[in-house]
Amino acid sequence: MESILDFFEELPEHRWLLAGVIVAGSFVAAWFADRVILRVLLRWARRTAWKIDDDLIAILHHPVTRSVVLVGLGLAAARLQLTGGAAVATGRILWTLGILLWTVFTFRLCRILLLSASGQAERYQLIETRTFPLFDNLAKVLIVAVVSYVLILTWNVDATGWIASAGIIGIAVGFAAKDTLSNLFAGVLILADAPYRVGDFIVLDGGQRGQVVHIGLRSTRIRTRDDVEITIPNALVGSGMVTNESSTRIRQTPTRIRVSVGVAYGSDVDRVREVLLGVAEQNQDICGDPEPRVRFRAFGESGLDFQLLCWISDPVLKGRILDALNTAVYKRFGKEGIEIPYPKRDLYLHGMPAGPGPAGSPEGGTDPG
Repeated sequence: MESILDFFEELPEHRWLLAGVIVAGSFVAAWFADRVILRVLLRWARRTAWKIDDDLIAILHHPVTRSVVLVGLGLAAARLQLTGGAAVATGRILWTLGILLWTVFTFRLCRILLLSASGQAERYQLIETRTFPLFDNLAKVLIVAVVSYVLILTWNVDATGWIASAGIIGIAVGFAAKDTLSNLFAGVLILADAPYRVGDFIVLDGGQRGQVVHIGLRSTRIRTRDDVEITIPNALVGSGMVTNESSTRIRQTPTRIRVSVGVAYGSDVDRVREVLLGVAEQNQDICGDPEPRVRFRAFGESGLDFQLLCWISDPVLKGRILDALNTAVYKRFGKEGIEIPYPKRDLYLHGMPAGPGPAGSPEGGTDPG
C-alpha cells in the first residue's frame, strides 16, 4: 500500500487523483462504520434494560460518520501538499467543522444524561424534572464558552481586546439589570433549595395565599382561591418568609386546622368537649389519625376559649372544611343550649347633684318679677 502511495507521490500530476481516492475511501470507511460498527452496537444496546445506551449510540451516528469523512479530507489535503495560507486555512476549516460537529453531539449527550438523572429523583435529588431546564441551560452555556475558547485558539485570534470589552460590557449590564439578576439568582436558589414546588399551597409575607403554578428563573406564579394568578419576582420571595402549607402533604402526613370558639361562663366544659369532638367525627374529610382533639385555651373576657384541632389530607380542602365545621358547631351549640358569648358591658348611671337651674326656672335663678 505504501509503495502505491509513494508511486502516486512521485507523480505530481496524479496528486489530485490520489486525493480523490482518499476522499472516496473515507466515504467507504464512513459507510463501514455506520453499517458494521454502529448498527452492531445499537443492536447490542437494545438488548439491555437501559435506555440511555440506545440514545447514546443513536446520537453517535452522525458525528462518527462525518468525522471519518473529515479525516479523509484532511489526509487528502495533506497529499495535495498545499503551501502557505491555503494549507493553514484548510486545516483550520476542517478542525472547525469537527469541533462544531462534536459540539452538537455534546449538547445532545448532556441533555440525555440530565433527562436520565431527572427521571431518577430518588438517586439524584438536585436534578429533577422541575430543575432540568436550569441545568440544561447551564450546561449549554459552559459548552458554548469552552467551544468558543477552543475556536479562538484554533484560528489563533488575539482575544485580549474581546475579553476586556466583554468585562466592561458585563459590568455595565450588571448595573443596568441588577433587579433582573437578583431575580435570576433568587430563582436559581429557589430551584436548588426547593422551599416549595409546583402544586404547593404557600402563604407569603403579605398574606397572599395560593397554589404555585409555575416556578421560573425570574418569577413565581401562584393562583389564589379567587382564581386570580399573581406573578411575584423571585427576589421578593427569596428575601421574605414563605409558609408552605403543602410541605406536610409532600411527606404524606396530614395538615392541621384549628376551629376557635368561645362559650359563656357557666357552661358545662365536658359537654362542650363532647359536642366539638362529635362535630369533627361526623365530618368525613377529617382524618382519623391523628384523632381530633379539643383544647381549653384560656379564660376570655366574655367567655371560655376552646379550640378544636383536626387534621385534613390536603391543604386545598382547608377553606371548605373550616366552613363546614363552623356551620356544624354553631348548629350543635344551638341545639345543646350552649351559649356563644359576645362582648357585654354594664353601664352604671350615678345621680347628678342638685344645682342652680337656668335663669327664670323654678329651681333657681333670678325671678324677674
